[in-house]
Amino acid sequence: MFFMKTKTASWIILIVLSCIWGSSFILMKEGLKGFSSDEVAALRITIASLFLLPFLIKYYKIDLRKNIKGLLLAGVFGNLIPAFLFTKAETEISSSLTGMLNALTPLFTIVIGFLFFKQTISKNQLIGVGIGFVGAIALIYFGENADSSKNTMYCLLVALATLFYALSVNAINTYLSGINSIVATVWSFTLIGPIAAIYLFGFTDVVKHATENSAAGSALFFISILAIFGSALSVIAFNQLIKLSGTVFASSCTYLIPIVAIAWGFLYGEIINLLQIAMVGVIILGIWIMKSKGKTGVEEGQLPEVAPEKD
Repeated sequence: MFFMKTKTASWIILIVLSCIWGSSFILMKEGLKGFSSDEVAALRITIASLFLLPFLIKYYKIDLRKNIKGLLLAGVFGNLIPAFLFTKAETEISSSLTGMLNALTPLFTIVIGFLFFKQTISKNQLIGVGIGFVGAIALIYFGENADSSKNTMYCLLVALATLFYALSVNAINTYLSGINSIVATVWSFTLIGPIAAIYLFGFTDVVKHATENSAAGSALFFISILAIFGSALSVIAFNQLIKLSGTVFASSCTYLIPIVAIAWGFLYGEIINLLQIAMVGVIILGIWIMKSKGKTGVEEGQLPEVAPEKD
């Protein structure tokens, strides 16, 4: 009976997480209706940081001198910079295409780990990475924008964001091996939150847009959902999923997120062609081959479990 309850809970959490992360891209699009891309990104990080601040009451004990490098890498490359890259990309390409390209994260994680973190790479992982990148290149080529050069440029912003995610994942596993994902998340957002807030109120017109743009209220609502659920609470749920069913099952989000993003794209009337869907299938095939002989990384907005739970 306990096994059945655990299995059911694992599937529920997996589906909910996939829906949350797969919906992140359309939430960014909604946020752009009231604010600039920089403002959406800075608001996302600032709101998530404020939401996580009370968690410091429980997770305040940490050796900052020892872990500062890993926390900054996780915060800056795992959340801060990608937030700006994703929203900038979505000013020109669809949310569904952004969600499809987000599947590059596990591929880049293997490559970055091999090139810079002295991790071994198996034959299956090498084949999977190759297949995945072929699918990604074709996906960019068959993008929906009539201006192929502009489409490529903004697609590359998404690819760069996933590259930074991959760097963050490897850095966490290398430098934050002594703390769990919740502690890493709380402290990384604590460090980058003030940076985002200073930029938001010191270098953007967010106050003007919030008071003068009629769409600002609904846009802020969607950004708050993105920040709280997509960047804060989701990592706690993911941490629980790993405890219940392990990293292999939890990483199945990789396969479901593009499907959710595509579904939202259809609902919002975005241009999605069959070749794009086929190329997403190629990328997922590459991830599946790669996972058959090794671990991959994480999806948009996710910090991985890097150590056994220490409550």
